[in-house]
Amino acid sequence: MSEPKIVLDEDDIRRTLVRIAHEVVEKNNGRPVALVGIHRRGAFLANRLHQLVCDLLDQQVPLGDIDIAFYRDDIASRRPDPHVNASNLDFRLEDYTVVLVDDVLYTGRTVRAAIEALFDYGRPQRVQLAVLADRGHRELPLRPDYVGKNLPTARAERVNVRVAEIDGVDEVTITELEEAFA
Repeated sequence: MSEPKIVLDEDDIRRTLVRIAHEVVEKNNGRPVALVGIHRRGAFLANRLHQLVCDLLDQQVPLGDIDIAFYRDDIASRRPDPHVNASNLDFRLEDYTVVLVDDVLYTGRTVRAAIEALFDYGRPQRVQLAVLADRGHRELPLRPDYVGKNLPTARAERVNVRVAEIDGVDEVTITELEEAFA
């Protein structure tokens, strides 16, 4: 069994989030923006990104998080008792460009579910997508607006994002699929 290949370490993730924060501020050019993290790790990344964007703008911007457990199109084939987190969107979506934040973009199905969940709360002016890692293999016609790192992968590989808030360490690794579940 080979060791996981570390593709982003703690410093890389920090620099990547700083770069994405600058891109969000620049692309939105003064338009009101809000950040919404997709549970689970996307919510922690959104929290970090939120602080960086607020510092750059020198003002507070709304922050929320959203759970997609019941919006997944594969819910019938998943565990019968999915882990469900509360969604927190305590601002009026219609007033903002919402930047959805997730850890890894793969098939696009998580993002589709997040957009569907988001629209149950309201209709944002626009929706943008920020991901820490884009590994390709899209099944839906989705493209992120902000990408931390493009990671060309094989389908037999898995991209693992670990964040200090949950895992005690910040890193992104690639493992062979059978190793990822070992």
